Amino acid sequence: MHTPVDPTGQQIRLAKGDVTAHIAQVGASLRGLTVGGVSVVTPFPEGTMAPSCSGAVLVPWPNRIADGIWKQTDPHGTEYEQELALTEPDLDNAIHGLLRFAPYVVEAGEEKATLTAAVVPQNGYPFALVTEVEYALTDDGITVTHTLTNVGDTAAPVGVGTHPFFHIGGADPRELTLTLPASRFFEVDERLLPVAERDVTGDTDLRAGRRLGDVSLDTGFAGLDRDDEGRAVTTLESADGTKVSVWQDENFEYLQVYTTENYPGQDYAVAIEPMTIPTDGFNSGDNLTWLEPGASWNVSWGVSVSTNSGVTIKE
Repeated sequence: MHTPVDPTGQQIRLAKGDVTAHIAQVGASLRGLTVGGVSVVTPFPEGTMAPSCSGAVLVPWPNRIADGIWKQTDPHGTEYEQELALTEPDLDNAIHGLLRFAPYVVEAGEEKATLTAAVVPQNGYPFALVTEVEYALTDDGITVTHTLTNVGDTAAPVGVGTHPFFHIGGADPRELTLTLPASRFFEVDERLLPVAERDVTGDTDLRAGRRLGDVSLDTGFAGLDRDDEGRAVTTLESADGTKVSVWQDENFEYLQVYTTENYPGQDYAVAIEPMTIPTDGFNSGDNLTWLEPGASWNVSWGVSVSTNSGVTIKE
């Protein structure tokens, strides 16, 4: 008898003490994380495709490229004008890279998993990469490390993003407090492409925290404040003091936040998306990394969970 394959491929489950994680092979997606029995990564039904790119790794670019066309000159003076497939046809954009629907090769242990996939030369991206995603559980959450290696013979433009959704157990998502460390945001047009970078104000200024139900966002942010370790930290907090902290290292200079009423099983959902380049970064060149042949690049982000006393949640 034929057994249907899950649309998200092999399911990987990790455990360390009170922390468990659920990783999907397709897109190397983070589709579940619990700490002390409290779910903090918004789940979606098994046997279905990931909704709204839930949990997926976005390589070699996050977010959108206008018209699927990008133009850049590499550090050696080679000029590129490339045309990608329009994977967001309603808005005439190429969106979220080339590996969103790729089945990664999985190597998993009890507390850590490494997923590997290749980006092969193709229309719009004539470069060769090997990309690895390591998910490693910590005592209070998870650390995610992305390693991109250029296995081609020319410098390659690269960006990294990720698209996890967050909640706090059974708490009403609209009653959670969202706090962002951003001083600037990107004003966008009707195609969600940036037209200007501006200082945050009003509904875009979330540095002091806002009730999640009072904001509606599909917004890119910049000018991130960082702690002593160089990490920018975005938090989601419930009324009982449970706090989910999403941190990103210095390579992730940007952040996209997306709210939706169309996530399965949730009245309201929020994606917190660390990005190394902004929307349309292959055209603006902002923070764009050119990876030389044979070179590797490591970037990391992660999640930690605490109570208002600062200790890991216990059941």
